[in-house]
Amino acid sequence: MPRPFTEIERQEFLAGKHVAVLSVAATDGRPPAAVPIWYDYSPGGDIRINTGAGRRKARLVQEAGAVTITVQREELPYQYVIVEGTVIDAATPSPRDAREAIAVRYLGPEEGRAFADRMDGTASVLFTVRPDRWISQDYSQM
Repeated sequence: MPRPFTEIERQEFLAGKHVAVLSVAATDGRPPAAVPIWYDYSPGGDIRINTGAGRRKARLVQEAGAVTITVQREELPYQYVIVEGTVIDAATPSPRDAREAIAVRYLGPEEGRAFADRMDGTASVLFTVRPDRWISQDYSQM
């Protein structure tokens, strides 16, 4: 049977390098938005997400003030962590160091810095999300 992660396991899993799916309620008559995203997280902390300030997801996150973030392992053993959280900060423009840290996490130091360089001067927003509720499953014991 699958089992929930322990608190330490779920925080470590979330801190791993995964592409997440950000879900947020829509107010424009469309279904909730669900989009893949890069994120930054350290165990015990908040989740940081950088995106273009003019994007639909940015507007919806600002309007809703709450999001769901799903992170999963797609290979055996299947595992996932879902975080329901409150947006506690929206920094516009995104601080350079935060944008770079997220890019480096996914692309490595050289490519991450180059990616952040290309984003300089673009309208961006850095959302900080406080995890309020966790849901997780670990299928490794099956």
